[in-house]
Amino acid sequence: MSQAKSYSFNSVGTKKSTYDSIVAAAVVAPPIGIKTPLEMGDNSDGIFKMHRSLGDQIKDNFINLILTNHNERLNFPDYGANIKPLLHELSAENGDEEAMKRIQRAVSKYLPFVILENFITTPQDSGTSALAKIKMVITYSVPRANLINQSIGIVFNFSG
Repeated sequence: MSQAKSYSFNSVGTKKSTYDSIVAAAVVAPPIGIKTPLEMGDNSDGIFKMHRSLGDQIKDNFINLILTNHNERLNFPDYGANIKPLLHELSAENGDEEAMKRIQRAVSKYLPFVILENFITTPQDSGTSALAKIKMVITYSVPRANLINQSIGIVFNFSG
């Protein structure tokens, strides 16, 4: 007489090759918002490329907030950090202080979940160009989204 064999259902599962094909065919994360600057989308995005991570969308929104000047957004005349009028004053103590105030004001109104941490302005070498360049780097966190010590860098070009 043969002996009975016992098996645990814990050892039964999906083969790795089957699992890999399921993961590869899985639906991509749902879109959160349109990526700017606008780019043509692919099959999963639709007409425009989309952000699929919260961190990327927050970063994109933050950059757009800083680059927007007052009266540029329809029905939101105070939207934006309004940095353009300060470009000739950036990298000077008073200009940086005013830029920080404007950014803080805009963030507290339109992105109140963003915590501003650090602000750096650095003049950039513009080579032979008649344009002056200033790089602004802002470090921020969004604790509720587990985004800690994120940073954005924006280069402003202006004529001197």
